[in-house]
Amino acid sequence: MNLCIIGAGHVGLVTAACFAELGHRVVCVDNDKKKIALLKKGKVTFYEPGLSELVRRNLSRKRLLFTDRVSEGVTRSQVIFIAVGTPPLSSGEADLTAVEQVSREIARSMTSYRLVVEKSTVPVETGKWVKKTLEHSVRKRVGFDVASNPEFLREGSAVHDFLHPDRIVIGVESEKARALLSELYRPFKAPLVVTDIASSELIKHASNAFLATKISFINAIACIAEKVGADVTKIAHGMGLDPRIGPAFLNAGAGFGGFCFPKDVEAFIRIAEKIGYDFDLLKAVKRINEEQRRRIVKKIERQMWNLKGKRIGVLGLAFKPDTDDLRFAPALDVIAALQKEGSDVRCYDPVAMPEAKKILKGVRFAPSAAQAAQQADCLVLMTEWAEFKKLDFRKLKGTMRQAVLVDARNMIDPAIPRKAGFRYVGVGRGDDSA
Repeated sequence: MNLCIIGAGHVGLVTAACFAELGHRVVCVDNDKKKIALLKKGKVTFYEPGLSELVRRNLSRKRLLFTDRVSEGVTRSQVIFIAVGTPPLSSGEADLTAVEQVSREIARSMTSYRLVVEKSTVPVETGKWVKKTLEHSVRKRVGFDVASNPEFLREGSAVHDFLHPDRIVIGVESEKARALLSELYRPFKAPLVVTDIASSELIKHASNAFLATKISFINAIACIAEKVGADVTKIAHGMGLDPRIGPAFLNAGAGFGGFCFPKDVEAFIRIAEKIGYDFDLLKAVKRINEEQRRRIVKKIERQMWNLKGKRIGVLGLAFKPDTDDLRFAPALDVIAALQKEGSDVRCYDPVAMPEAKKILKGVRFAPSAAQAAQQADCLVLMTEWAEFKKLDFRKLKGTMRQAVLVDARNMIDPAIPRKAGFRYVGVGRGDDSA
C-alpha cells in the first residue's frame, strides 16, 4: 500500500520503517526540517535498537521517503497515520494542538478518498474532533474515513513489538475503513480486535493505566514487606504464578517513568473528570509512584546519615534500559533531591548521557560505571542495564570511600555485593525500612 506517517518521533518513525520493511511504500512527514535532513541521510535522532538499520535499508530500497510537507505525504498515500506528539498540558490533559493542525493540513491536501488514522495516544472522542476538523477544512468534496489504531510499542523493543504484536486494535466507522486496515495488517499473526473508535481510543489509555497500577501496587506491597522483614521479589514471584495476575510489571523499584505511563495516567484522570467520574484509583497510582522516588532518596540518606558532602555514584539515567529517553525518568528526580541536600553526584549511563548533559547541571559524568564509583560513598542503581549485572563488586569496593549499594531496581542478587563486603539495600527486600 501507499502509506503516510505524520510524525517522526518514536512511534511515527518505528511505524514508518517497519511498514516499509514489510514492503509498503511509506512517506514519513515531520515539520522539523533538521530532523528530516538527518533522516534522509539515514541518521536516526534517538536510540532504539534495530531502528537505524531498518531506516537505512528501506531508504536504499526506495520504500521509505522523508519530507517536511504534509501535502506531499497526503498526495502520495491512501492511508494516513497521525503519529504526532500529544504532550501533557499544565492541567495534565493531552495537548492536541498538533493533532488538530495536522488534521487541517491533511484536509486541505486531499483530492480523493483518504483513510485518516489516529496513531498517537489521544483522549477518547478525539476521533470525533478529527472528523469534524476534516469536514470543515476539506477544500473539495471528497470522501474520507477516520479510524483509530493505537500503538503498543515499548521503547527499547519497539521494532520487535511492531513486527510481532500481541494484538492489533482498530476502531472504525465504515466497512471500507475496516477492509483497508484489515488488509494492511493481514500478514501479522496476531488477534485483530475491531471496535468502534471510542472503544479503540479507550483501550490504549486503559491498558497503560492498568500496567501503571500493577507497578504502584507492587511498590505499595514493597513498603509493607520492608516493615515486616519480608522479600517483595518472592512475594511477586508467588503472585505472578497465578495466571489471573501474571508476572509482568510486578517489579518493585523506583517507580515507572518514561513518556507514556506518567502522561497517560494523568491524562486518563483528566478525561474521567471531564465526563463526571472521579478516578480515585488512578490518583492513588500516581501518588504512590511519586512517593517511591522520595523513598529511594530516604534509603540513601539512611545509609549515609547525612547527604551533604557525600559523593553518590548513580548508575543509569534513562527511565528503562535500551533507550536514551529521560522523560519522567526516576533517576532525574533522585539526582535533583540529592543535589538539593548537597551531595556530589557522579553519573553513568551506557546510552543516555548525551541527552542527560543537556538537562542535568552540576553533576559529573563518568565514562564508565567503575569511574562513577571511584571515591563514592554510595552507589545507586537506577536503570536495569545488562552491563550493571556484571559489575565486579570486589574491585569497586577497593575504589570507594564507603561500600554501600542502593539497588533501586532489585536487579542484583544481594548475596553477590554482600560477599564482596558491601552494605546492600534493595526495595522491599526486608533490609531497610525507608
